[in-house]
Amino acid sequence: MGAGKTTVGELLAARLGWRFVDTDRVVEERAGMTVGEIFESRGEAAFREMEAAAIRDTAAGGQLVLALGGGALERAETREFVAGLSRCRVIFLDAPLETLLARCAGHSGGPVRPVLRNPQALADRWQARLPWYRQAHLTIPTAEGTPQAVVECILSALADPTDCSSGRSAIDRGVPA
Repeated sequence: MGAGKTTVGELLAARLGWRFVDTDRVVEERAGMTVGEIFESRGEAAFREMEAAAIRDTAAGGQLVLALGGGALERAETREFVAGLSRCRVIFLDAPLETLLARCAGHSGGPVRPVLRNPQALADRWQARLPWYRQAHLTIPTAEGTPQAVVECILSALADPTDCSSGRSAIDRGVPA
């Protein structure tokens, strides 16, 4: 949330000539309501079930950039499914929690994100999720660079698959952001 998954994902997909899919949008289309409304009326567990189904169904579609929700990898089944996808690279768009919160607060007019209602619970969840995020094939810092610079960093890092599999940050490897 706020890391740039949609913005960077759309730009990356355009550069690659692939489709872009945001799993939150897939869930919303299928449910006929926003993520916030799903959380309110059906609960988080129901949302995670819908999210897992959207990931499974969408990932079968070939060349695409797929933006997963921040909590998607909390489910072991989803982590295993994503890990089992051939030719898949998981990219963690990393930014400090304070940056993520500031970006989300700046989006006025859109639906309120349910997790923003309790900042301490959000901070706790973010800390709990970090170990899953850190297992990504590639970690790209997004706090400083423009979305276009982040895309360039991703493309540079992915150009050398042996380097990408190390899981180290592209920035740490000297790739400019």
